[in-house]
Amino acid sequence: MHTAQPPKDRNFLAGPYIDRRAELREVEHWLDDARRDGSTRYLFIHGTAIAIRGEPVEAAFVSAEHPLVQAAAPETLVLLGWFRELRCVLVQLDAAAPPPADMRFEELRPLASELDEGEAGLLAYARALAYWQHRHRRCGVCGAPTAPQRAGHVMRCTALECATDFFPRVDPAIIVLVSDGERALLGRQASWPAGRYSTIAGFVEPGESLEDAVAREVLEETGVVVTDSHYHSSQPWPFPSSLMLGFMASAPADAIARSSAELEDARWFTRAQIAAGEAVLPPPTSISHRLIETWFDAGSSTPLRDLPTRLWSPPRRG
Repeated sequence: MHTAQPPKDRNFLAGPYIDRRAELREVEHWLDDARRDGSTRYLFIHGTAIAIRGEPVEAAFVSAEHPLVQAAAPETLVLLGWFRELRCVLVQLDAAAPPPADMRFEELRPLASELDEGEAGLLAYARALAYWQHRHRRCGVCGAPTAPQRAGHVMRCTALECATDFFPRVDPAIIVLVSDGERALLGRQASWPAGRYSTIAGFVEPGESLEDAVAREVLEETGVVVTDSHYHSSQPWPFPSSLMLGFMASAPADAIARSSAELEDARWFTRAQIAAGEAVLPPPTSISHRLIETWFDAGSSTPLRDLPTRLWSPPRRG
């Protein structure tokens, strides 16, 4: 089985995997151009389930000759951009459409790490757009139906007196590794696999800076007061529409962690405890794993990647 590993310098699902060519969304005849281009590749999505095929898993690209592409209504197609130098278009299938015999539809989250890294990023992008369109089929101002514009990247109210434009939504969420120097603060939710612990995370609220969100979420979920924080990296997480903003933060050495309504448990772990497997870590494709890795490697002669893989949970299918 192929398992994607993000490069050391960026997070999984992030990176220059696609040339978005946003200026071509303004071209009214973009779909005609795509159909005339024999190299254009199409992807199917059914709700939020992506079309895949094979083992190891790969994106199920098809050409314009595919019957479902031929039958697709223009408003169901979205220009994604150029993937590996080929134009790529998303086709949103109707619920009544029979599944093609040579592919299957699955949710992306449990299988993303089995895909090629670039394909995983492309499919995450496609899923995010399809989910956003589905959630904005009516105008939030007047209630009239909306219709896609700009190659599917804008949903516009069809009422002439309103004509409000709606753009793809991204919900910012902070995720933070808090350390007192020698220990890392990790928590677990009751629904997670047995023994799994991860970094603290939560959504940014209106009128709140990222640094304020870090301090508030850590205090609310663990009772620990953050004394300092700085940005680390980010990860798109379209499940359904988040952007995870990673931080490293400091706390006093005598800080006591407690559980909360959101966390079943919150506790401090030393590097020795993590190396011994006392915490099952999130998978390497997650930004939470990278934050833990950054802290761990800064004070360990053995990098986290060289420790046994039993220390983190494999992704779950189904």
